[in-house]
Amino acid sequence: MKPNNYWKTNIRYITILLSLWFLISFGCGILFVEQLNLVKIGGFKLGFWFAQQGSIFGFVVIIFVYIFLMNKLDQSQKK
Repeated sequence: MKPNNYWKTNIRYITILLSLWFLISFGCGILFVEQLNLVKIGGFKLGFWFAQQGSIFGFVVIIFVYIFLMNKLDQSQKK
């Protein structure tokens, strides 16, 4: 893989993952909170759960996805 393609792929990964980050934090925590509050988890409304804890779990998952994708990209770079 050419270095230029490597960085294009890296920027694409970052763009997609940051979009997911925005959707989880701003979308689920603020924009869609009324719709999410119709569902309850453990006695708490889902919108409240996303605003308090769910977004943090989402961020951690995004970090691990990025690590996985970059390791895969780095392995393809070595070949």
